[in-house]
Amino acid sequence: MGTPLFKDAEVERLRLAGAAAAGTLAWVARRLAPGISTEDINQWVREDTARRGGIPSQLGYHGFPATVCTSRNHVVCHGVPDPNERLAPGDIINVDVTTNLNGYHGDTSATFCIGEVSADARHVVDVARRCRDIGISVVRHGAKLGDIGAAIQELAEKEGCSIVREFGGHGIGRSMHGPPHVAHFGKKGTGITLRSGMVITIEPMVNLGRPDIRILEDEWTVVTVDGSLSAQFEHTVLVTREGCEILTPNPDLPLSVGPMPASAEAHP
Repeated sequence: MGTPLFKDAEVERLRLAGAAAAGTLAWVARRLAPGISTEDINQWVREDTARRGGIPSQLGYHGFPATVCTSRNHVVCHGVPDPNERLAPGDIINVDVTTNLNGYHGDTSATFCIGEVSADARHVVDVARRCRDIGISVVRHGAKLGDIGAAIQELAEKEGCSIVREFGGHGIGRSMHGPPHVAHFGKKGTGITLRSGMVITIEPMVNLGRPDIRILEDEWTVVTVDGSLSAQFEHTVLVTREGCEILTPNPDLPLSVGPMPASAEAHP
């Protein structure tokens, strides 16, 4: 199955779906604080998605039991919300929101610092954010898919971190997941040629330690084998002739939440 190309009215529908997902992520981010449970996040995503006229894309996907993935500390991705899992000062948590709005999907995530976190936690969060952004920066009509992974891998390894290889970004549009697979490692100049109208997610999973992962008994939750921290950021991106358009923009997203030192600053 080939990668679909979107234009005109379809692109506008994708913009609306992306804006809805980004809006829900921002609404949830402003409510994060020590003591709240990951199940609270699940309920907030359910409520806010409905307010925006959407449906949580993740709920029921291959049997996934929740509306959102909540991945805390050493959880790489696909963390399942739990009423007994509560955020504490020093935690980092990735919240991954996907919204189906009128048959089109928008997918975005960010990793948030809860209160005062360690220097290692700040580092892996910052590197993950910059890895996403450098991957996006090379997207344009005519570029190779491998250019994205090569740029991300180079930055992560330069900063002493590693990239998870078993999971990556994906095509998105009328389906939540579709071709192509977007690896976050690789060699420049390899892979398919990007074309204007393609829509993909860029969502590198960056580990502070080794890249090795394992899946827990719930068959969803992915964790680092060495117990090291992991962080992730994600945008849905439209390939254009001039470069790309981020369909899930969130310029004012607060990445540090809850009680924190007066000197601490949130990332832009």
